[in-house]
Amino acid sequence: MRIPAQSVCTAIRDDIVAGVHERGGRLTEELLARRYGVSRVPVREALRTLEAEGFVVTRRHAGACVAEPTEQEAADLLEMRVLLEPLGASRAAQRRTEAHLKVLRGLVRLGQERARQGNSDDLRSLGGWFHETLAQASGSPALTSTLAQLRHKITWMYATEGPSDPVEYWAEHGAIVDAVARGDGDRARAVTALHTERASAGHRLRFGPGSAAGAGRADRVRNAQHPVNMPSLRP
Repeated sequence: MRIPAQSVCTAIRDDIVAGVHERGGRLTEELLARRYGVSRVPVREALRTLEAEGFVVTRRHAGACVAEPTEQEAADLLEMRVLLEPLGASRAAQRRTEAHLKVLRGLVRLGQERARQGNSDDLRSLGGWFHETLAQASGSPALTSTLAQLRHKITWMYATEGPSDPVEYWAEHGAIVDAVARGDGDRARAVTALHTERASAGHRLRFGPGSAAGAGRADRVRNAQHPVNMPSLRP
């Protein structure tokens, strides 16, 4: 069975974000095919996609390598998210479906419950699902795709600190959903802008002067085979 290039792309991207493939490191088709248990054809296609997304660069005499973004490029990503997340919320207020609202409300209820319990690991995942669903509710595939790429890159470039007050943090999520449910685009935009700006303050660059590069994170799994059809990978 031929493994789709999209699945290979997701696997390689996830490993870049996790630090398995280090910044500046070479990405050899043969080694990647062996690692993910596929032929070189989907690997080649995946690398082209990742280059278009900015995760990979092609260098003369070296071939495909993991990109090495600058501090300015990393800062631009946070600024872009501060601009685009509120736009997505405003669009969601006009275009959301009842199914979107049901999921968003469920995530808020669960997030508030976990916040009161102090379960930070669950909160991180729930926050990601919340913002993915909010973007999908915008009804704009282009905006949804752009925000997804931003989240991947920000996770790759920044270490994040949990909110100082998780209960208040999830109350902000609740306020966003309330505005979206009422169809109040201006309110949804304003609340999301404030929420995103506050969240951005908890990001710490993983590289550059004074940063912690997370040495050793890749050592856990760098040499392990990682077939793309394993359930642990996101679809």
